[in-house]
Order: sequence, then C-alpha cells, then structure tokens
Amino acid sequence: MSATKHNWTKEEILEIYNKPLMELLYEAATIHRKNHDPNVVQVSTLLSIKTGGCSEDCGYCPQAARYHTNVEGNDLMTVKQVKAQALRAKSTGSSRVCMGAAWRNVKDGEEFDQVLEMVRTINKLDMEVCCTLGMITENQAQRLAEAGLYAYNHNLDSSEEYYKEVISTRGYQDRLDTIDNVRKTNVTVCSGGIIGMGENIEDRAGMLVALSTLNPQPESTPINALVAVEGTPLEDQEPVSIWEMIRMVATTRIVMPETQVRLSAGRTQMTREGQAMCFFAGANSIFAGDKLLTTPNPDVNEDMEMFKELGLNPQKPFTKKVQPQTVEAAESKLEALGEKPRWTRPEHTIARNEVAKAKAKAMKQ
Repeated sequence: MSATKHNWTKEEILEIYNKPLMELLYEAATIHRKNHDPNVVQVSTLLSIKTGGCSEDCGYCPQAARYHTNVEGNDLMTVKQVKAQALRAKSTGSSRVCMGAAWRNVKDGEEFDQVLEMVRTINKLDMEVCCTLGMITENQAQRLAEAGLYAYNHNLDSSEEYYKEVISTRGYQDRLDTIDNVRKTNVTVCSGGIIGMGENIEDRAGMLVALSTLNPQPESTPINALVAVEGTPLEDQEPVSIWEMIRMVATTRIVMPETQVRLSAGRTQMTREGQAMCFFAGANSIFAGDKLLTTPNPDVNEDMEMFKELGLNPQKPFTKKVQPQTVEAAESKLEALGEKPRWTRPEHTIARNEVAKAKAKAMKQ
C-alpha cells in the first residue's frame, strides 16, 4: 500500500496534473495497482428520492426551484418504492444505492424518519446504502449511522475560491462541517466535485487540496463532468474534453491512493475507449442506471457490455468495510433534537445565476 500524504499543496498537485500524459498515466496506474484490484469496479445506483424544488442556487443544478429547467418535481418516495428500486439495482450488478433528496439540509421530522427507514430497508438487502441529503448535524449523522448507513455524500464541488462563482446560498465551510459531522460516526465519506463549470486548472487543484488534506481522506470521490442543462446558469458551458477527465482522474488517484475514484456525471459524452483510459488512470467506481438524479446516464446493459469487453468485474458489497448493523426504530437510543442549525447564507450576487433566475421568472408570467 502507498503511504497516504495529507499535506499536498496546490503547486505539487498542479505539477502532477501537468505532467506529460503518458508519464502521468503510468504513475497513476502504478499507484492504483498497489492499492486496488485494477479489474474490479464498484457499481452504485443513484436514486432521486425527492426531486426538484430546492431552495439553493447552485449554478449547475436543474433541481433549483429558481430556474426553469422542466424538471418534474416529486415528493419523497415511499419506503416500498425505494425497496423495489434497490432490488432492481441489485439484480443488475449494483452493490450500493445512493439516495439523493433535493434538500438544503436535513430537518428532523416525519420525512427524515422515512429516510431512516429506507436506510434500514436497503441495508437488510445486503447492499451498501449512501445518502446525499444536504447539510446534516452530528445527531442526524449518528441517527443515519444507527439505521445502517454505509456512506454519506457531500461534494465540495470546486475549490473554495471558485465555489463563490457557482453558489451564493451556502458557504464552503458548511460542506466541511457536514463532512466533519459524518466523521464523528462510523459512516464513510463520499466527496468530490465537478469540472467544466468555467473553473481553471488551479481551481481543480484547489479542490483536490481540500479533499486530500482531510484526514482520513474520503473513502469515495466522484469526479463529475458538468452536464449543462438548459435553464441553469451554466447552460452554455462547453463540455470538458476526455483528456481533461483522464488528467483529473489520474491526478486524483495519485494524491488520494486509497480512495475509490468514481466516474460520475458526464459518462454519456465519453466513448468506451475514453472510459477505459479513465479506468486505467485509476477510476474504480461508476454510477449505473439510466439517470443520475435528473441527468442522463449510460444504460446499465451498455455498462455490463463494456465491463465484459474490458475484463472488469463489479465489486461485491462491503469489500472495503464491514456491513453496518441496523438498529430498528423501536430500539433506537437516539432521538430527534429538533435542531435548527445556522447554516450559512452568504447571498452574494452571482450575475449569471441572477440572469437565469430572472429568465425563469419571466417565463412563469
């Protein structure tokens, strides 16, 4: 196993990112093979359990209520519906279900209790359970852990500097505080970001500094390529090239050797050859299924065909960490505290976000 370094600087990461591509690939592939089986890829299914109507102004997100994106909002799914989707995912090779709700932050009450029951239900199917629900307190993280949660996703999105150019309704420190709350439990951390939002290479390196200097580093890091959705502030952004994705994956692998690096949004724009290069560079996790919350994703059968061509095998659940124990609601020693944390609302102005908001308002009149 490679020694994990937790004091990477932006300059060091930029030097890695900008290496000649063949040298970069060789170094990343070597580190990957020291820490992981290169022929095994973890397969997750992302399920939107509550869609649309989010109060945040994330410039990339079609679920923001303030933009007009034709996303059909849905109330929180039932436990029965989620179980059916989880069984379907399991039958097609997924070892993990990640449930996403378009919330700014978790609020104690009936809906959160329902999510806890979803976690219990999926864990009993012998699948890893991940949630991405927005900001959470330490008590809420403890209740999720008690229910059997395996991982919590909370992406940093970009560097702290560029974050202010994408989102104005919450602060970067809120993301770090949520990750810290998760770390006080036995739940693993999933945190990554998006490239192609107009950031520069220094911002990509800055995001990796923020992630790699966490101790421990996230167990899973999604690398997303922006999927520009009409109606969002970033609708006119040009797609990143496959070479940028390969460089980002390889650099992430080098600075985060033990982390599972996930190819996430943007795979529909990649050829199989491009994805194969990403796997060679150190990616060893994907999202499967025809949708990632609201954006398109390759069909699961296409992915399994690709796996066969490349000689890849889906990772079995609980390979990296033992299965959490589920405590039933009736036996729980934890209870809702009715917390009302003061999560940040910077509310500075982002010109393109305001333009998209005004455009949506005009369309509704």
